[in-house]
Amino acid sequence: MSSRFFAVSTVRCITLSIAAWAASGATTAQSEPLSIKVLGQPAGSGLIQKNKEQPFFEGLAAKSGMNISLQYVPVDVAGIPDTDGLRVLKSGLFNIVSIRGPQVSRDEPTVMGLDLVGLNPSFEAGKKNTAAYFSTLDKRLQSSFNAKLLGVWPAGPQVIFCKPQIKGLADLKGMKIRVGDQSSANFVAGLGATGVPMPFGEVQQSLARGVVDCAITGPASANSGGWPEATTTVLPLALQLAVNGYAINLTTWNKLSPADQGKLQKAVEGLVADIWSYSQELYDDAMRCNTGANPCNLGKPYKLTAVPVTATDLATVKAALTERSLPVWAKQCNAVNPRCEADWKATIGAGL
Repeated sequence: MSSRFFAVSTVRCITLSIAAWAASGATTAQSEPLSIKVLGQPAGSGLIQKNKEQPFFEGLAAKSGMNISLQYVPVDVAGIPDTDGLRVLKSGLFNIVSIRGPQVSRDEPTVMGLDLVGLNPSFEAGKKNTAAYFSTLDKRLQSSFNAKLLGVWPAGPQVIFCKPQIKGLADLKGMKIRVGDQSSANFVAGLGATGVPMPFGEVQQSLARGVVDCAITGPASANSGGWPEATTTVLPLALQLAVNGYAINLTTWNKLSPADQGKLQKAVEGLVADIWSYSQELYDDAMRCNTGANPCNLGKPYKLTAVPVTATDLATVKAALTERSLPVWAKQCNAVNPRCEADWKATIGAGL
């Protein structure tokens, strides 16, 4: 055998070995789990976070078979303002964020189009409207925040709790009312009241001390936050549904294999469907708990007075959508997203 033949054969063997090693290394690298950090709802926000969201994400990797390692942290535990959800997504600090719709709408008012005051008087209306608007919002988040929307869900009907006795919306004139977003602030302003933005954790003490007279939230959240200890009445008139959602950093999404993308989307859709049902269950139970009725299975019993909802008050909320909520929001939203109002009218608006 010539030395030349031996040399060529040796080179070929070395080349093949290097190629095999590289391929093996690439396969090993691809098989490494992708690290996913999830920023969740506040730990003190209620039973949806405790009983649905946190267990879902903590068990997601094992139950779905996805090639990921996952860490879940509630937003208040992380020490991050819940208003920064979209910024966190864009920065990649967390890969998945449980978006608090009313709060992040300050950064992206398009989000508020899901849940203007007067738009979603029931769970059924909410399902229809959020489905109609989903792809529009998803495209906006992808282009502006490098985030893909995975699903949306309601915390539940937002109703009014008051320390003074009231009989209806007309009695709110001149009062200070804690609000969760700009749409509810605009609504109470139309009633002659003053909207006061305030973190959820500060509301109970503010009601007790008279800093605010009334406050808006869902019955289950109010129950978990002890609001009935500082109030006398609840007006169970749904102003909004407090629509939240899940979104993933788009760069992270693109790192997932097509199979894992499908598994994640399917899993989140299952969680979202579960929360829609659970939210209604919580609302019904919490209204009974807050007013001393039975059965009260999930909350703490109180004895608030439930104010009967009148046809006049229902009409006031319904009219607020076209007379106040939509025009004010559209002006603000169009300023940052020129297609905002047109897209809303072509989707949700077309079905009204």
